[in-house]
Amino acid sequence: MSGVEQVVLLDEDGAAVGTADKSGVHGPDTPLHLAFSCYLFDADGRLLVTRRAFGKTTWPGVRTNTCCGHPGPGEPIDAAVHRRLASELGVHGVTLELVLPRFRYRAVMADGTVEHELCPVFRGVLTGPVAVPEPDPTEVAECWWQPWAEFVAAADPRGDGAADPLSPWGQVQVAELTALGPDPLHWPVGDAAALPPAARLAV
Repeated sequence: MSGVEQVVLLDEDGAAVGTADKSGVHGPDTPLHLAFSCYLFDADGRLLVTRRAFGKTTWPGVRTNTCCGHPGPGEPIDAAVHRRLASELGVHGVTLELVLPRFRYRAVMADGTVEHELCPVFRGVLTGPVAVPEPDPTEVAECWWQPWAEFVAAADPRGDGAADPLSPWGQVQVAELTALGPDPLHWPVGDAAALPPAARLAV
């Protein structure tokens, strides 16, 4: 993709209704738009955890899942996940599977900036040796591999995660993901037909 990065705007049913420049879409009245989250695991079920760069517009410096992003207009959502893993972390050779096709959230930062997304969640599993990530410092401040059970324990802001809170979307996603079972490598695959209409291009 080249030029100005754009996001896909959605109606309440998840159908595309237009586009907006990503650089200006987030504010006090952010429109509903299409996004994704990815949780990348190695063969032992360890999660690649990231900390968002401190220069990010939304939730800078916050601990979160492996990567998030926005499919561009006409871009298949699975292709967008692979693109983001490569550009943000330098990670290739990943098998992707949809696990939460209907995830949606709205969160408000302390300064009033709103995130408002239909955000299908994918599990990625490395198909080769454990990757040595090469994070883009404009996107990722740091990253590390962590056993899933430890990540879950540190997701609760009232407990282990109090000193280093997880992103607001991550907190909700972890609750939904743990409901799928304790082993992330054996979570059931989600139904692609349940994706928002705008995300059904090629999954």
